[in-house]
Amino acid sequence: MTATPWWRHRRLLPLLIQAAAGLAILVVIAFLLGNLVRNLTAAGLLLSWRWLSMPAGFDVAETLLPFNAELPYWRALLAGLVNTLRVVVLALVGATALGTVVGTAAFSSNGLLRRLARTYVELIRNVPLLLQLLFWYFVVFLSLPNGAEAIQLPGLVLAKTGLYLGHTTLVNGVWQGTLRLTLEFSALLTALVIHSAAFIAEVVRGGVASVPRGQWEAARSLGLGHRQTLSRIVLPQALRVIVPGLNSQYIALAKNSSLAVACGYSDLYSVAETTLNQTGRAVEVMLVLLGAYLAIDLLISALMNRLNQLVQIQER
Repeated sequence: MTATPWWRHRRLLPLLIQAAAGLAILVVIAFLLGNLVRNLTAAGLLLSWRWLSMPAGFDVAETLLPFNAELPYWRALLAGLVNTLRVVVLALVGATALGTVVGTAAFSSNGLLRRLARTYVELIRNVPLLLQLLFWYFVVFLSLPNGAEAIQLPGLVLAKTGLYLGHTTLVNGVWQGTLRLTLEFSALLTALVIHSAAFIAEVVRGGVASVPRGQWEAARSLGLGHRQTLSRIVLPQALRVIVPGLNSQYIALAKNSSLAVACGYSDLYSVAETTLNQTGRAVEVMLVLLGAYLAIDLLISALMNRLNQLVQIQER
């Protein structure tokens, strides 16, 4: 029996091609890393992490963690990371709620409500997030009145000095409340919620549309109303289609939060940019940013994959 030449072997040849491709990739990576190390050495900027323990020398305008200029850089970066997580978590909740409402409104029996939902989705999805963020910050929030002329709602005051929630009082022309949100944080959160909700609404609409029409008719034959049919029959079945699509939208929202620098909110990217300008450690700061955003995205992906598994189990 004649032996098959190696270049015609169906199992060996793919392995050899993969090995050669992997070796080529490793060679390219080694070349790039070697070139990076040589350039950094020539510039006197060889990788070092000692700067992390040095005093930052700048303040973080808004942070949940106590911070001042005398604390080290790592504490400043941690404060920025907490600020990023704060706005991302709240934006995820708000965008999911708004997106679900808008997405299900596409199936409303009210024609005006359907058109409004469609107009919202088409308008928001086709306007860049950066423009929306600048609009909310410069046109809306910075135009708010101050003092006694501030917009006063039950449990909420909208003023140029910030948004005040809970029990609010005006003391010497300055508003005070149980909780104060800065204009920078409010503008970023509003832009992220409204922009991401438009994309989430399309995911929800596609998931609801994937449910067979017979399910709607069967629910009506049982005497269920439109709202009961949607919440008890259709949406639970649509989750297996909706959840995978939400994964990518959530990750996009987390990455879009880095636009906070445009409105002056002290998130991780903003603090890292200041750190880079003061230390000159471009590679190290970029590695910190890459690692932080990668960890956030992987965490979101892991949680959504777990939720997807639960939904699939429930569907069986």
